[in-house]
Amino acid sequence: MYLPIWRPWLSSVLLSLFLSLAATGAELKTHNIFLITTDGLRWEEVFRGADEAMINETFGRISDTNAVRAKYWRASPVERRAALMPFLWSTGVQQGQLLGNRDLKCDFRVSNPHHFSYPGYSEFLTGVVDPTIQSNDKILNRNTNVFEYLHRHRGFAGKVAAVVNWDVLAWTLNTPRSQLPIWSAFEVPAGTKRLQVPAILDETARRGHTFWKGETIDTFVASAALYTVKKHRPRALFVSYGETDDWAHEGHYERYLNAAHEFDLFLGDLWRLLQSLPQYRDSTTLVITADHGRGPGPVAWKNHGAAIAESAYLWLAVLGPDTAPLGERHDLPLHTQGQIAATVAAFAGVDWVKFDPNTAPPVVEVLRGK
Repeated sequence: MYLPIWRPWLSSVLLSLFLSLAATGAELKTHNIFLITTDGLRWEEVFRGADEAMINETFGRISDTNAVRAKYWRASPVERRAALMPFLWSTGVQQGQLLGNRDLKCDFRVSNPHHFSYPGYSEFLTGVVDPTIQSNDKILNRNTNVFEYLHRHRGFAGKVAAVVNWDVLAWTLNTPRSQLPIWSAFEVPAGTKRLQVPAILDETARRGHTFWKGETIDTFVASAALYTVKKHRPRALFVSYGETDDWAHEGHYERYLNAAHEFDLFLGDLWRLLQSLPQYRDSTTLVITADHGRGPGPVAWKNHGAAIAESAYLWLAVLGPDTAPLGERHDLPLHTQGQIAATVAAFAGVDWVKFDPNTAPPVVEVLRGK
C-alpha cells in the first residue's frame, strides 16, 4: 500500500488540467522525455555536498584527505554541493526544480519496505509497489513499466530505448515482453532486443568487468547513452548509472564522491547535446533521481535496506520546458518515488493513473502551471 500522503482527488484534478492543455490551444512543449538515475546516491550529498565525517581513512578509506578536501570541501553546504554537482546546482536549479531536501521539509522517499534496488527501480518505473518483489533476483517483472507503455502507443512507438549499468535491469524492464531496445554490458533475457552501438564499445564493456559482479563502469554507460541520442534519436530514454552505489558499498568515500561528480558531468554533457540538436532543443524534459537512499555517516552510509530507516529517503530533479523554474523546493508534502512513472507519463501527454488506477499519481508540483 502507498503511504497516505497525497489527496488523490486533487492530484487527479490537477493532472486532468495539465493534460487538457495539450488537447486545447496550449500544447505541451515537452516532445521528448528522459529518465536518468544513479544508484544509491544519498540526498545528503546532493543537498549538502561532501560529508566531513567520512573524509578520513577510518570511515571513508581516504589516504589523501588534502586532495579530497581541495576538490570537494567548502565552507558551506551550498558551496560544497555546487563543487560536487555543478550542473545540477547551476542549470538544474536555475531552470528546473529539485525535491528531497529534508532540511527544508521537502521529503521524497520510497514506498516499498525494502530500500534496495529491484523494488526501487520497479516502483519508479511502474508506479506500484509489488509485494512479490522482495529480492534483487533476475525475475521478469510482471508489471507494465511506463517506457513499455510508451513504446507500444502514441507517437513514441519505436522511439523508446534504455541504457543501463546494472545487469538485473533487463529483467526489471521485462525486455522480452516489452521489446524495449536496451544496451547492457551483460547477458540479457532471451528474446531481448539489443540496442545497437559501435562494436568496439560493446567489446570493451564486456571486457571491463573488473570491479563488481553485475555492474559495469559508468563511462561505458555514458558513451552508449550519448551515442544513442546522436544515432537513434529516441523520444523516450531511460539511463541508469551505478557506481555511486558500488563505491559506497566498498566504503570508498572519495570514489563515491567522484562517481557522483561524474554523473553530474554526464548530465551536463547530455543537456548540452540535447540543446545542440533541433529535435531536442527546448522540447526535452529530464527527470533525475535514484532508486534508494543510504544510511547516515560515518558508518551506515555504506549500506541501505529495511533495517536502515534513513535509506528510504532520496531526491528528485526535473528540468524541462513544462516545469516552472522554482529551483530548490521547500515545505512541500511528502512525495514518493512511485509517483515518477506517472510524472514521466504526464510529460508524454499520458494519464498513467487512468491506465493503472493502482498507480501513484504524478508529482504535480513539477508540472507546468503548478
